[in-house]
Amino acid sequence: MLTEVLNPKPGVLGGKIGDKINTLETFYYDNKIVRNFAWATIFWGLAGMLIGVIIAFQLANPDVNMGTQYTTFGRVRPLHTNAVIFAFVGNGIFMGVYYSLQRLLKARMYSDVLSKIHFWGWQLIILSAVLTLPLGFTTSKEYAELEWPIDIAITLIWVVFGWNMFGTIAKRRERHMYVGVWFYIATFLTVAVLHIVNSYEIPVTLLKSYSGYAGVQDALVQWWYGHNAVAFFLTTPYLGMMYYFLPKAANRPVYSYRLSIIHFWSLIFIYIWAGPHHLLYTALPDWAQSLGVVFSVMLIAPSWGGMINGLLTLRGAWDRVRDEPVLKFMVVAITAYGMATFEGPMLSLKNVNAIAHFTDWIVAHVHVGALGWNGFLTFGILYWLVPRIFQTNLYSKKLANAHFWLGTLGIIFYAVPMYWAGFTQGLMWKQFGEGGVLQYANFLETVLQIVPMYYLRGIGGILYLSGAFLMLYNIFKTAKAGSLQADEEAEAAPLMPATVGQHHDSHWHRLIERKPFRMAVWATVAILIGGLVEMVPTFLIDSNVPTIASVKPYTSLELQGRDLYIKEGCVNCHTQMIRPFRSETERYGEYSKAGEFVYDRPFLWGSKRTGPDLHRVGQKYPHSWHYNHMMDPTSMSPGSIMPPYPWLFEQDLDISDTEAKIEAMQKMGVPYEPGYAKKANADLMKQAKEISADLAKEGIEVKPEKEIVALIAYLQRLGTDIKVKEEQVR
Repeated sequence: MLTEVLNPKPGVLGGKIGDKINTLETFYYDNKIVRNFAWATIFWGLAGMLIGVIIAFQLANPDVNMGTQYTTFGRVRPLHTNAVIFAFVGNGIFMGVYYSLQRLLKARMYSDVLSKIHFWGWQLIILSAVLTLPLGFTTSKEYAELEWPIDIAITLIWVVFGWNMFGTIAKRRERHMYVGVWFYIATFLTVAVLHIVNSYEIPVTLLKSYSGYAGVQDALVQWWYGHNAVAFFLTTPYLGMMYYFLPKAANRPVYSYRLSIIHFWSLIFIYIWAGPHHLLYTALPDWAQSLGVVFSVMLIAPSWGGMINGLLTLRGAWDRVRDEPVLKFMVVAITAYGMATFEGPMLSLKNVNAIAHFTDWIVAHVHVGALGWNGFLTFGILYWLVPRIFQTNLYSKKLANAHFWLGTLGIIFYAVPMYWAGFTQGLMWKQFGEGGVLQYANFLETVLQIVPMYYLRGIGGILYLSGAFLMLYNIFKTAKAGSLQADEEAEAAPLMPATVGQHHDSHWHRLIERKPFRMAVWATVAILIGGLVEMVPTFLIDSNVPTIASVKPYTSLELQGRDLYIKEGCVNCHTQMIRPFRSETERYGEYSKAGEFVYDRPFLWGSKRTGPDLHRVGQKYPHSWHYNHMMDPTSMSPGSIMPPYPWLFEQDLDISDTEAKIEAMQKMGVPYEPGYAKKANADLMKQAKEISADLAKEGIEVKPEKEIVALIAYLQRLGTDIKVKEEQVR
């Protein structure tokens, strides 16, 4: 039908109208921006993976923390996740979108200037993460650790990307918008909503802020964001690219247009509800947890619909998979997507989650998706795309095949030990021996058991990284052998009004996919419903977060200590959420209540236990235990894999911002007494001197202004509020 409109048969359209439609316009695709994003993808991919290898070995051997405060696991782990997600995958998305969007819409990008601003702005945002995260400037919210000025920059650059994309859609020469474009639109809109809502924060200083949400509400918003960052940054744009690059590489049409419609709408509607499955058995209201479980289980249908549509696109081309490394990468990528999207719903089942949550099982699950789905699809696209824009052939298929096998082995060596470690952890934590006593009461026993798996995981990372270095060489030699076709000539007929020569198409979806702004509105409605249903009651109905009268705001010293805890990234290894299981209450104490977190901005429930939960650690040990533990963890816990923190004993606590922090908290409703901000530092020093005096009684001389004193104050406060008789305040 479309061919007939663009090239009408004699007699179908007559006179000047027919001549006008047959008039082709010459224009030029912008390959320079694609080239730039391709090089950035490779560079940041190698950087992010290298950091990943380092932190893998840091968990196995604390000496790999390198003895500085800027290279510890707690500081560097968020740098790894941000580098892989937003630098490697982010640049990969923009590379694929800028290449495919122009060709699907038969138009050059709307503005070369916007393309350049987008590229350089995104690289500067990544560079700001590289500079700030190791320095300890972090919100501690997973996948959203960057502080408020960088959040604003992300918003502005994302708007530039959307402006450029929708401008290109508006001037397209192709009436029908292909399925890949639907996914790009949903990605832009949803990531914008997620980022703005989750980044609501109150600035304190230039690089310090407090979350606009507290406790349970902060946790709900964060994992609504966190889960859907995976959905709409690591999944939907890659599905859009799969729908374009896989058929191109296989030289086959997409298996089913109707299946792609079902896949798209059901995926974006259902995905947005699933965030609470990260918070099962926590202080989140039960109804919200249950909603998350129901929609997570439903997710398997659209996810596998997309996987099946991708794999069946290869019908008749499977013989080429044996010889073409591009297709090898893409097949394994789609298979990894299918595995991860089966495992996700399975992990959301409460009986499975009870064992898996907080263990390395989740780490394995995430990396099957990241290394297999995102990594391998990006590699496949790079191997297909770079030779085309440089007008040459791939330098070496043998090297590409070697990369494929190194990467595949890397995934196996990474994932299998982590699954084993996860099962081991989950079962050891819950194991009771004779007499109903915890068999592994010392948490460290469960850690030492899995250290060999951490070494194997590191070896897997080295294999995967080695393959990526082979790709760098192969792509570099390919580019060197050719020359960039910066402005690629193309021809297409101009887009005519729908009433002129337009054949009637009865399929209802044409009414949406030919109207991009209508599609944008409906996609926005689809993704907003789930978030609103989960968040509005949690914020507006008090019974969802019942308060506890004995829970008081943190003192100024405890607040500063909490910020040090956040700065050092302690939440990357320690949770503050005791679930209502006998194994956890026996090990840690009374399970956590929603009302205990009403002054926690941000919440610190964590998502991984490399060390024990700390919610009831307050008053459990004397000050000297924490002092010695931070100076040399092995002195208190022989065999510990936690690194020492000697700088906490050397550096003075910065109290210049104490007043600003208290005032920011008061603005958000934390009930400090009137005028407390002005005397906060005096109160801080009074409490610090008391702790210093207590340490002196145990033979430890430490000045009250040192950072370690504030951290001890915070740790000694944790979980102590409900030792007083609880009184519910409705």
